[in-house]
Amino acid sequence: MSDSCSDSACSSCASAGTCSSAPKSLLAEAHPSANIQHVIAVMSGKGGVGKSSVAALLATHLQQAGYQVGLLDADITGPSIPKMFGITGKLKPHPAGMLPNTSSSGIKVMSINLLLENEDDPVIWRGPVIGGVIRQFWTDVLWGDLDYLLVDLPPGTGDAPLTVMQLLPLEGIVIVTSPQDLALMVVKKAIKMAQAMEKPILGVIENMAYALCPHCGERLDLFGVSKTVEIVADLGYPFLGSLPLDPQIATLCDQGRIEDLQSPLFAQAVQTITKR
Repeated sequence: MSDSCSDSACSSCASAGTCSSAPKSLLAEAHPSANIQHVIAVMSGKGGVGKSSVAALLATHLQQAGYQVGLLDADITGPSIPKMFGITGKLKPHPAGMLPNTSSSGIKVMSINLLLENEDDPVIWRGPVIGGVIRQFWTDVLWGDLDYLLVDLPPGTGDAPLTVMQLLPLEGIVIVTSPQDLALMVVKKAIKMAQAMEKPILGVIENMAYALCPHCGERLDLFGVSKTVEIVADLGYPFLGSLPLDPQIATLCDQGRIEDLQSPLFAQAVQTITKR
C-alpha cells in the first residue's frame, strides 16, 4: 500500500500491482519445454513412515491408469526414488537443461542420486543450497508433457518442504502416516504447515498399519490399534486407505521393481485423487 492510500482497499489504489507492500508470488516458472498439468506433493512430516514408497506407488498406479507421470525426488539428503525404480544411469547432458531419466514403464524421474558419482555418496549441504537444487529440478529439467508431477518431500517442515510449497504450483498434498500416536502427532505438524501455506490436502494414507501372519492370516496390529481413520475424519480429510507391512513391497523396492506391484488400494487412491 502506498503512502497516498487513504484506506486498505488495494484494488482502488493507483499503485495497485506495483506497490512494494503488496504480497508477491514466489512461484517459479517451469522449464519452457515443460507442459505439466497437475503438481502433487507427498508429505509426512515424520521420517520412517514409508513416504517415498507411497510416492513411488502413486506414480506407478497413475502411469498404469494411462497418465503421463513424472516424479521429482525433493529429498536431497536422503534420495531413494531411483533405486526403487531400478534406475542406475546418470543424467545425459542436454544443451537446453537436464533430461530426467525414465523408468521401465515410462515414468520420468529426477533425483540428486542421478548426479552423484556413487549412489551412496552423502550430500552434505545447508538449507539454501538444497533449496537451490530443488528450484533447478523444477526450472532446469526438461519434463516435457506430463499429466501429473509427483514431488516426494523429505520429512519435517523445514527448508525443503517450504521451498516446494512456495516455488511450485502445488494443487494438493497427500499425507502419509503410520498408526503410532507419536507418528500422528508429528504428521499433524505437516498438516498444519499445509494449512498455513494454503495448500489443499487431497487425502491421508496410513502405511505399515498392520501385518498378516503368513501361516494363519491373522491380522497383527504391531503398533497398536490404529486411530488414524477417526483422526482423519475429525480433521475433515479423505482417508485413502491403510497399507500393511508387506515384505513384497520391501523386496520389490530393493530389486528396483516397484512398478511390478499391483495394488487395489493405490488404484482406488489414484481414482480419488484424480477426481479431486
